[in-house]
Amino acid sequence: MKTKNNISLDIKDITFLSQEDFHATVSELLTAEGAHCIAYFAVRDENSYSFFCGIANDFSQDIDVQATKTGLTDEIESFVPVHNHLHIFEREIHEQYGIRFVNHPWLKPVRYSSDRYDKEKVPDNYPFFSIESDELHEVGVGPIHAGIIEPGHFRFICEGEKVLHLEIVLGYQHRGIENMMQGIPDLRKMLLSESIAGDSVVAHSLAYVSAIEALSGFVPDRRLQLERCIALELERIAIHVGDTSALCLDVAYQLGQVSCEALRTIVINTLQMWCGNRFAKGLIRPCGTNYPVDKLICIKIRDNLLETVSRYRDIAKKLLSLPSLLARFEDVGIVTGEQAVLAGLTGLSARASGLERDVRKSHPFQYYRHKANEITVEKAGDILSRLKQRMSEIEQSYALINIFLDALEQIITTDSSLPELPVYSPSLKPCQLCFSLTEGWRGEVCHSIITGSSGEISFYKIKDPSLHNWFGLALAVRNQDISDFPICNKSFNLSYCGFDL
Repeated sequence: MKTKNNISLDIKDITFLSQEDFHATVSELLTAEGAHCIAYFAVRDENSYSFFCGIANDFSQDIDVQATKTGLTDEIESFVPVHNHLHIFEREIHEQYGIRFVNHPWLKPVRYSSDRYDKEKVPDNYPFFSIESDELHEVGVGPIHAGIIEPGHFRFICEGEKVLHLEIVLGYQHRGIENMMQGIPDLRKMLLSESIAGDSVVAHSLAYVSAIEALSGFVPDRRLQLERCIALELERIAIHVGDTSALCLDVAYQLGQVSCEALRTIVINTLQMWCGNRFAKGLIRPCGTNYPVDKLICIKIRDNLLETVSRYRDIAKKLLSLPSLLARFEDVGIVTGEQAVLAGLTGLSARASGLERDVRKSHPFQYYRHKANEITVEKAGDILSRLKQRMSEIEQSYALINIFLDALEQIITTDSSLPELPVYSPSLKPCQLCFSLTEGWRGEVCHSIITGSSGEISFYKIKDPSLHNWFGLALAVRNQDISDFPICNKSFNLSYCGFDL
């Protein structure tokens, strides 16, 4: 069964294959160029598990939906020996339901949610990978962190100062967001979607809103689509500028740090001017908006971005010309293109390793259907590539926002009517499955929703790009000095809470 981004399917129209055919079909679909798995999850009913797998093809813009059923005690064949990037999906399903995946290399816990199947599996007995040798030692960092961030444990196996292996264990503060999305009032669902990852408010709330609108049959007009895309690109610019500051901090380049911090403030204050919140909370709402853009807001966005990008270009030139800085970034923390494919990396992390993967072009949504983003990539896959990728994406977002503002101003000039106010509880079509993809600043965000017989949300699954990209960080530090870990970490800037849903 084929679908598109934000097009709902009637579950009755999905063919449930035998386990053998399911495994063979999914395996074959994933061998196609430009294909990768966006979601793979299980749904339990009284007597069985239903497995759904969504496979996105970046060339055809299709999403293939494959499904199968098993009994409550059945095993199922693992895809991991052939398609490595599915390992995290299978580990999560195993942790939630106890389902065993035959030939999976290591069904280790993903996180420690309160509703996990096996309550015996706790952080104290996590099965770390180990190497027996008198010449090696282990270094543990966290989960309590010196900075004000969420808990995560990093276990290094080192030979002297060189890192041979890093294992990252997250999931210490599971919030149960996916379960909450099934039984709370619709306004709270909207607020919860904004709290999935605090630096990706627009990306996640837009994924939620797009899915709700698809399930209700609402089609946003061009004005509303343009406003949403402007907000998404503002969020991208703000975080990329802030990450540039963080990288400067970790190599003691204070001028770059404080300059980029000030520029990030200009961008997030622009969002505050627009909707009253610096992280755009309250801005994205289903079927309408509380904060329509007028000509004055358009002018302020243009002026603020002109100042931000002009000053950022000056800093970028300095960063790329300082030998002391380049020595810390170049050929450090390399993730090859082959590794990026095997790990299933998305977004900036993938593009910095040469993968042309961007939902705005491959599976366009909102106004990107009319103006797709052209994908730029870096090839080296090192810290410098991830920095240069941020620089190019800031330029792209700046150009896109100006294009969107031009189109928006034309609409405002010709139509003086105000956009509709939000509708928080639209009627959803019953027995539907919908995949909603957006391209957040970290990469591919995917929300999967199944509705019940009365149109209620009966199942909700969220995938933040950090679910895959944490493994990119683990690969990046191999054969690096352990002192390079902080800058490798900053070059990805991944989410703890986006992983631990």
